[in-house]
Amino acid sequence: MFQPSEFDRAAIRARAAQFRAQVQRRLDGSLTEDEFKPLRLMNGLYLQLHAYMLRVAIPYGTLSATQMRQLAMIAERWDRGYGHFTTRQNVQFNWPRLVDVPEMIDALADVGMHAIQTSGNAIRNTTTDAFAGAAADEIADPRPYAELIRQWSTDHPEFQFLPRKFKIAINGARADRAAIRAHDVGLQLVEREGEFGFRVFVGGGLGRTPMIGRELRAFLPARDLLPYLEAVVAAWNLAGRRDNKYKSRIKITVHELGIERFSELVEAEFRARRADFKGADQDILAELEAQFAPPVLPARDSAGYDRALAVDPLLRAWAARSVTPHRNPDYAVVTVSLKEHGAPPGDASAAQMRLLADLAERYGQAELRISHEQNVVLPHIAKADLPVLFEVLRKGGLATANIGLISDIIACPGMDYCALATARSIPLAQQIATHFRDLGLEEEIGALKIKISGCINACGHHHLGHIGILGLDRAGVENYQITLGGDASETMALGDRAGPGFAYTEVIPAIERLLRAYLELRDAPGESFLDTLRRLGAAPFKDALYQETQRHAAQ
Repeated sequence: MFQPSEFDRAAIRARAAQFRAQVQRRLDGSLTEDEFKPLRLMNGLYLQLHAYMLRVAIPYGTLSATQMRQLAMIAERWDRGYGHFTTRQNVQFNWPRLVDVPEMIDALADVGMHAIQTSGNAIRNTTTDAFAGAAADEIADPRPYAELIRQWSTDHPEFQFLPRKFKIAINGARADRAAIRAHDVGLQLVEREGEFGFRVFVGGGLGRTPMIGRELRAFLPARDLLPYLEAVVAAWNLAGRRDNKYKSRIKITVHELGIERFSELVEAEFRARRADFKGADQDILAELEAQFAPPVLPARDSAGYDRALAVDPLLRAWAARSVTPHRNPDYAVVTVSLKEHGAPPGDASAAQMRLLADLAERYGQAELRISHEQNVVLPHIAKADLPVLFEVLRKGGLATANIGLISDIIACPGMDYCALATARSIPLAQQIATHFRDLGLEEEIGALKIKISGCINACGHHHLGHIGILGLDRAGVENYQITLGGDASETMALGDRAGPGFAYTEVIPAIERLLRAYLELRDAPGESFLDTLRRLGAAPFKDALYQETQRHAAQ
């Protein structure tokens, strides 16, 4: 497993000491809040509705058991006993006191972690497939490239004050589990004539102007990755708008210039910058590839697991949702749901974090991943160990068998925490999960992705939900728009708004009408909601959503 270098550790320590001095100056009044704001944002510290929030980087979603255990300690000692895992594969602490933040950052540095560039107008944490390095459908492990990007982009002197934030996602499997075309730059690993490279997308993003990334290069040789990325960011840094923050993202630049013109700017920068790297990036990449080499997994007999599946319906139900094929047939990738019915999506208590760290050490090569769907992944579990793993997870409240079902909801913090939010997200997610569980419809509905955002910034990725829910403020009252047909996979699509919004109390009845209509309209029990919607179009689903409105109008 990758370990930070001494250079990295020293840099993290130096940054922590610098920020400690800045916090002290804020506390003693030497800095005003306006002066302190850009400094804290450079170090992942936000000021939310009720308290500060510290966003900690988990590069490409990979954690060691030691790091997870440290997060648990931080949650108990300086927060309220839990952490919130995000769609950016990071973790947030929502209740720190400013005076304690330097101690938290020092504790992170003890295990090679930090909060650098988790906010601000810089290149953010590069995200990837949480199954990377383990998935059976993987072309190549994308994490060495993601780490190369992290090293290149951290404190890059040219890119500290970009027009806006910049997000990169990289996927190494045939299935897109990283939503790459919803990012400023999306990278799909491909192989052509024995050479690895990337299909490059640019200009994706959600928010108030959602766009799907457009192809910038059909094939970029892997050796050219860093100079080409530098050319993309440099071209946008020069051409991007700074007069209006709502029009400053690279997606607007690409839209206004056109993909052809933007490509010309990038290629010109690429030609000028390519020679500057002189192969140093390739030497670093070779070292990284060695550190990310697959773990040596001993052969294990899985016959006992097969027998346990045959006689234990609870294990069978959990495995059907939580266990994914591994590249080694004796092993499996296990997704641990952080979406127990009625729980805030993505939250994990300190006790649960410690339990996951213990299980990773005992059964999973001491490695964990955070998915962009706000769950935890144990990437290397022997099938023979799955029955006992399940029992331990069940006793710890972490064996909810709902991965990919209606209660496996992505939701932003909404008005419970966020100063930008205009509506609640977490309570709505909790109520949807328990409502359909209590109706006994969750399994019957099957594969369904609901995503909820509490404002137009779309941190809950509602545009990409099979059913998306966007909470807005309408004259001081929460109003929820529903979108249909979004898709975060390799067949990415933005959902279409169904019609007028709903009051908070009307959302769940509307979703129930929608899904009961789906159960009647689907071709067969195996046809998913998204497939049925694509086959029939949105009209019958809109009719179901607005049934009550139509009935009242008729009266």
